[in-house]
Amino acid sequence: MQRLAVYCATIAATFGAVPALAEVERKDFRINAAPGIELAIREVQNTGPKRNGSPIVLVHGARVPGIASFDLPVEGGSLAAELATRGYRVFIVDARGYGGSDRPGQDGPQEGRPLTHSNEVARDIDAVVEAIRDRTGSRQVSLLGWATGGHWAGMYASLFPEKVSHLVIYNSLYGATSGHPTLGADSENADPNDRRRFNVAKFGAYRLNTAASLMPSWDKSIPAEDKQSWRDPAVVEAYQHAALASDPIADDREPAVFRSPSGAMEDSFYLASGRQLWDAASITARVLIIRSENDFWSRPDDVKMLEGHLVNAARARSVTIPDATHYVHLDRSERGRSQFIAEVVSFLSESVNTASP
Repeated sequence: MQRLAVYCATIAATFGAVPALAEVERKDFRINAAPGIELAIREVQNTGPKRNGSPIVLVHGARVPGIASFDLPVEGGSLAAELATRGYRVFIVDARGYGGSDRPGQDGPQEGRPLTHSNEVARDIDAVVEAIRDRTGSRQVSLLGWATGGHWAGMYASLFPEKVSHLVIYNSLYGATSGHPTLGADSENADPNDRRRFNVAKFGAYRLNTAASLMPSWDKSIPAEDKQSWRDPAVVEAYQHAALASDPIADDREPAVFRSPSGAMEDSFYLASGRQLWDAASITARVLIIRSENDFWSRPDDVKMLEGHLVNAARARSVTIPDATHYVHLDRSERGRSQFIAEVVSFLSESVNTASP
């Protein structure tokens, strides 16, 4: 809890020091998603004029929860603030088992079946969308999901197409092919006794993550020896601190760790092994697929198949950001972040009624 208090003080001090962040206000609240399950949501909006577009829901990925992913209190660390300063109402959600949301099954031992699978998160997103529709009066929302969050957002948009106006799927798997080098049957994620199955014994119900464990995948995907030339050390430090601060018992262990449910990794294993878990054909929203060229999670084949399956989308297009990493929205502006934000903002400004080219 001491780490959380220190981090909150840092947030308060930093928000006042960074002009781009000072223009927005934040409200944290909770909603009921299911019996015994409350979800934590942060609303981020500017203090001036608002756009007429749909409210935006940002969906985190398999390990790091919402605020640590999308609203760091440093320059260049808040996608939510970037969108809010442009007039959008932004909502950051923590799925069940993550961040400030309820964590069913995480008070006991790690052993057991993986917790929090895609079908449960899709229900969580629907509860969030309904709360946002009541709060804003908007009939539809826009969804932006990063990595597994893109998979979750896509699944939701396929189940409730009438509720989604715009969908951004960012560095996400779609189940296009097998043979994924780090997530599929040839990786440590596979059961050594049956490589067609997920390694439940290794991952358990939930994982324990140190701050240091967040860095290797980021480091490896940066195509430069000098990592600081690609990302701001202040963003890295804020990212690690926020991830640990998301778990109220992070400091109960040494070194400090934050918990994340393993269900997302099980679902990702099957996606990486060529098994689709949802079908994009029922999506009617406008869809933007963004992939970083150096992404270690998604593959070009995922983009190609997904784009081909979006047969009922109001519009579908894909963008590859050259040399960019899996974490491009947290990298330096000149390393792809500016292009990423420009693509997202341009896409969100498109009217739902605009004819497809």
